[in-house]
Amino acid sequence: MNKVVDSAQSALGDVANGSSMAVGGFGLCGIPSALLEALLQRGVTDLQTVSNNCGVDDWGLGTLLAAKRIRRTTGSYVGENKEFERQYLAGELEVELVPQGTLAERLRAGGAGIPAFFTPAGVGTQVADGGLVWRYDREGKAVVSSPAKEIRVFGGVAHVLEFAIRTDFALVHARVGDRHGNLIYEESAQNFNPLCAVAGRITVAEVEELVEPGELDPRCVHTPGIFVQRVVHTPYVEKRIERRTVRS
Repeated sequence: MNKVVDSAQSALGDVANGSSMAVGGFGLCGIPSALLEALLQRGVTDLQTVSNNCGVDDWGLGTLLAAKRIRRTTGSYVGENKEFERQYLAGELEVELVPQGTLAERLRAGGAGIPAFFTPAGVGTQVADGGLVWRYDREGKAVVSSPAKEIRVFGGVAHVLEFAIRTDFALVHARVGDRHGNLIYEESAQNFNPLCAVAGRITVAEVEELVEPGELDPRCVHTPGIFVQRVVHTPYVEKRIERRTVRS
């Protein structure tokens, strides 16, 4: 039951080229930065990532992107990363953009064993009708686009079929965790971390504070340990602010 691994490098030792992974966080809040740094050092490539966004140019998933380690990414927002824009428009990166709530539910459904679901979000747009460009070639021509999706009407309202997301790995960051893998996230870091944690076949959690089994109030646990396979203690993880605003 002791799921603690001695280092982030060891915890990611079986991540292979081409692996898919769900990565928790929102902007730079609650991202598993220590695990992402270890993944960068490992040198694996052709990764397929699922995350709300792709970090910024010099932090988070942005460091893997800058090193050309990501082949395909699924997310909701990409507006803080100039290298992301360059790679996408140059045909170096495949991008699937998903409405944020739909992305959250696709991850949750993956963890709950629900293969697909219908949602009204995206009906009447290219999200449902298809044609969103996933990949360009080097000349700027669309070579891979999203397909049209099944539409059904429930209660007089049209809904689009969306499929669950399951990934080879999930990387998350928690404020507190125990040796059994039970996790508590800090306030707004509850964003996509609980959803990603359940979607991975192998979930690796970096925790700022490691406690013994029984020390956590079960009523406060956000991710039960049954969803977590490995825990890494990272007490001194660096936290950055995405945008700092001050009065003029």
